Amino acid sequence: MKYIDESFTPAEGLERAVKLLKQRNFEASVLPRDLSAEGLGEEKTLDLLAFHVLGRAAALDHPLTFAHMDPPTPWITWATSLWNSRLNQNLLHPSISPFASEAETKVMSWITPFFGMNGGHMCSGSTVANLTALWAARDVRKVTKIVASEYAHLSIQKSAQILGLPFECIKTDEGGRIDRRSLGDMTDAALVLTAGTTAAGTIDPLDLVGHAGWSHIDAAWSGPLRMTQEYSHLLDGIEMADSVAVSAHKWFYQPKDSALIMFRNPQDCDHTLSLSSDYLAKPNTGLQGSRGAAAIPLLATLLAWGSNGIAERICRSMRHAKSFAGKIDEDDRLILWAEPKTGIVLFRPKFLSVDDFQQRLPENMFSTCKVDGQDWLRAVAVNPILDVEGVILEINKALS
Repeated sequence: MKYIDESFTPAEGLERAVKLLKQRNFEASVLPRDLSAEGLGEEKTLDLLAFHVLGRAAALDHPLTFAHMDPPTPWITWATSLWNSRLNQNLLHPSISPFASEAETKVMSWITPFFGMNGGHMCSGSTVANLTALWAARDVRKVTKIVASEYAHLSIQKSAQILGLPFECIKTDEGGRIDRRSLGDMTDAALVLTAGTTAAGTIDPLDLVGHAGWSHIDAAWSGPLRMTQEYSHLLDGIEMADSVAVSAHKWFYQPKDSALIMFRNPQDCDHTLSLSSDYLAKPNTGLQGSRGAAAIPLLATLLAWGSNGIAERICRSMRHAKSFAGKIDEDDRLILWAEPKTGIVLFRPKFLSVDDFQQRLPENMFSTCKVDGQDWLRAVAVNPILDVEGVILEINKALS
């Protein structure tokens, strides 16, 4: 007898889910204290969770959201992510992910040329991408230490600990870039240069590429600038790196978890990073085993927008940052840290503490960071529908 379980078949509840997705206001609900034996059923569960999941989440698409490196996502990614959840493809096994594997190959072939790279694969984030690159550096090039600036992403130090390599932290210059004068012999080192530091968006001198046993560029934030004509030059030299990491869930506008690790010589790296097992039809390359089809939402975005569509939205955000920084610099009640290089603006009030000032502002308008031993408000231009004039209006209210 054939058993039908309607929980695994298309149902009207999906239409209800889409309807809820379009709502802005939700009736408050309380989650049950204990797990019930019988369950609520799917549609009641949607109604219960809508308030919590949709109603209590940070609105990344709000015109005043200017705080973090997390963008709103285009609706084409919502649709394809729903398809992904329905199909649950696993790239570890090509037989159950035929198009998902093809999609990743296609996406990598489109994106790697912008960086001068020749191959690679997707992973869940730049933390994994950086670790994968440094794993290759250790085993392909036999590096014995990892060198990076004091403003390098925390994942670099984590990678050094995981790989059992010493980590050498280099001071930065007055612009927040790795200080080349403090670099010693790097013949046996993996040098990590950051293209867009997390705090201030500064870019390490990329002319240092090639001066170490392995040169890796952590371009998690500013890597997609290579898609633009106006700002691609800021990353000149990246094409000579051994490896490049980019977060697709930043300036490629993808849902979590989506990133790319790219190599100039992928054949050597893939051989080193691949392991076989009796239960695998082909070797597993990279750090992750089972992983989903993150390439499909990215493929859909690239197909829908084209490279020019990605570039236009990035350039719009760069203009937002420049305009905002100019208004901050003109206001004698505020201090601008520096002209933004990659869409990140740091500033603080002259006559209030950063904490006191932030409490007067709408939630998620800005984040905070510490640079040069001082607290700063941090504005990250990753929201294409940002209202700069509205943000300035709120700042003026807070300063009144």
